[in-house]
Amino acid sequence: MSQVLFKGITVNTAGSLPAVGTKAPNFSLTAADLSQKSLSDFLGKKIVLNIFPSIDTGTCAMSVRTFNEKASSMANTVVLCISKDLPFAQGRFCAAEGIENVVTLSQYKDSAFSEAYGVRFSDGPLQGLLSRAVVVLDESGKVVYTEQVAETTNEPDYEAAIASL
Repeated sequence: MSQVLFKGITVNTAGSLPAVGTKAPNFSLTAADLSQKSLSDFLGKKIVLNIFPSIDTGTCAMSVRTFNEKASSMANTVVLCISKDLPFAQGRFCAAEGIENVVTLSQYKDSAFSEAYGVRFSDGPLQGLLSRAVVVLDESGKVVYTEQVAETTNEPDYEAAIASL
């Protein structure tokens, strides 16, 4: 269990992020076209997992916009933006914003991803949603960087995540 803040109030997650140097847990999440995508679909590329509570909040939307901008110049890299939002909401947001350089994935069907990555809020106002975190993987799926954002309303450290690539 990890503790983070939400608007200054301590909340807990159901676990901890995977440790740097370990193999990232596999997952199955729903893509915009309602197909299932797993970690193995992206192996061979560097992978940025941008994890957040909801694309319909300002900070979460900004993280998708920022990683979309940065992803356009990153070779052999894919950014996966992961939340519990329905794929329809994720798609609507990306279409309205002109976002084309990230892949949105939804955990609306089950909580296996958030349990494996330790990012499900276990209490507080956002209970059941995903905490704000970034996990960067190398081409083989090994964890090379993690950030569990200490205050959920803050943006992640984009520069540190990109530098880990």
